[in-house]
Amino acid sequence: MAYVRMTARSREEAHRTATPLELFFDLCFVVAVAQAGRQLVHALAEHHVAAGITGYLFVFFGVWWAWMNFTWFASAYDIDDVPYRIATLVQIAGVLVYSAGIPRAFNDNDWTVAVLGYVVMRVALTAQWLRAASGETGPARHSAHLYAAGLVVCQLGWIALLWAPEGSKRWLFPVLVAAELLVPVIAERGHQTPWHPHHIAERYGLFTIIVLGETIAAATVAVQSALDEHEALDLLLPIAGGGLLLVFAAWWIYFAVPVHHRLAGNREAIPWGYGHFVIFASAAAIGAGIEVAVEQAVGKAHVSTVAANLAVTVPAAVYLAFVWLLHSRHFKRDTAEQLVLPVAAVAVLACAWTGTYAVLWAGLVASVTVAVGVTLARRTRSGA
Repeated sequence: MAYVRMTARSREEAHRTATPLELFFDLCFVVAVAQAGRQLVHALAEHHVAAGITGYLFVFFGVWWAWMNFTWFASAYDIDDVPYRIATLVQIAGVLVYSAGIPRAFNDNDWTVAVLGYVVMRVALTAQWLRAASGETGPARHSAHLYAAGLVVCQLGWIALLWAPEGSKRWLFPVLVAAELLVPVIAERGHQTPWHPHHIAERYGLFTIIVLGETIAAATVAVQSALDEHEALDLLLPIAGGGLLLVFAAWWIYFAVPVHHRLAGNREAIPWGYGHFVIFASAAAIGAGIEVAVEQAVGKAHVSTVAANLAVTVPAAVYLAFVWLLHSRHFKRDTAEQLVLPVAAVAVLACAWTGTYAVLWAGLVASVTVAVGVTLARRTRSGA
């Protein structure tokens, strides 16, 4: 497979699907998602709620943004030759280094290893954008150069953050996040990179599946560990059953509509893509919440029953609300359909105050939500 000139792929390309390399790339992010979730569990179980949520959002941003950077570039410029594959594998190595640094970043505010992982990823991705620029002309070339420059400037900012005063790091972090988010907005202003709508929708869907799968895996391990130590089957079955129903419903609701039809251009795609930070983070946090609920049920977590329940119902409610906000609402045909997910989000959140069966109740509410949504959609279609 020889080196070829990198040129943009067509947005009208038929049968564009995720490649084996992209699937491998996604799979390696399971490690990072699991690390972030594990740290959140420990923080919430020790009742360090504010610090836990803040740390989780910070480290999860790094996971999500690294995935975003690669995904949108690959949708436009994946030519699958040897240099492209090697650059992608280097980025995977960077992801694994970043994952190794998550515990230190989360617990000690030490971002050294995490930033090192980002340097590895950014060097490879910058080289990819410069290669894309060499194969383009006019506005497309300028846009690729802006991406490369933005990556370098932001990465220098993250490196500088390592030497910032300890107390200022958590305040400077949002500034650098804002700078990162501005890079695509600025780079795409004069030219839209030719990402493929169906391909992007599929890539986001696949990552949603990976995050939900990690949620099930984390919850399963938590239940198994609790059973091995306490044999409290009567306490754990409602949590395990309710958690499973929540994840099943989360999958069903996300894939209920063909979202690629809405991704006509950057005006729709950028808010949609950025908003998925909340969807991915909340989906992963459901698994962390289930672990906290399990630990609380067997007396290992130093939190109240309501607090443990909220660890599950809050991310579940946020997930439902944002799936509705980002794409479901655009496909609803009447008021009844529009209200299903917002009402379900409130109902799931309220389940936190239903005692030891809160997770089961939340799972049942989510299941009823799916049933009502399917029924209303069929009724609307049959009456159209």
